[in-house]
Amino acid sequence: MTVEVEQSDRHVMEVTNGLAAEFSGVLARPVVSKTVLNARQDLEGQIVPEALSEMLHQLARHRLGNLSTARKASVY
Repeated sequence: MTVEVEQSDRHVMEVTNGLAAEFSGVLARPVVSKTVLNARQDLEGQIVPEALSEMLHQLARHRLGNLSTARKASVY
């Protein structure tokens, strides 16, 4: 169990770092971090542990893209 938690934390950190860089200048890092953590909670128990990193990245990136688009649209 401890190994899975440690791997999960590593995945969360890696995904957060990557997406924070990708959305830099568009969304603040705390927004990215919260989105990744929320996605991680939503995936809990829904997928096999081996797929966590990829699924977490995809789900969080999708949500951040939607958030980014919504924020841009609200400016106009």
